[in-house]
Amino acid sequence: MYYGPEFAGLALDVWAHQRGVALALIQPGKPAPTAYTESFNGRFRDECLSASWFLDLNDARAQIEAWRRDYNHARQHSGLGGASPSGFARAFARAAGKPDP
Repeated sequence: MYYGPEFAGLALDVWAHQRGVALALIQPGKPAPTAYTESFNGRFRDECLSASWFLDLNDARAQIEAWRRDYNHARQHSGLGGASPSGFARAFARAAGKPDP
């Protein structure tokens, strides 16, 4: 039996409704708002999910958190002039005369 995207979409809709989760969908034919998200999701999938073997949910949480911390605090991002997001935020706050975040 084939459970295609229609079945998965219905299951997701029911799950979200039961839990009070509002689904935010993109407009058909308007992929531009998701370009950043798609780029991030691809990187996350390639560098973390596909590269890791999770023993259980707690192990998955720990490995994903380690990847998130590296991504946000250590890794250099070309879109930020080679700074990490946290380093960029600190420099931006200093330039604006605000305390470090």
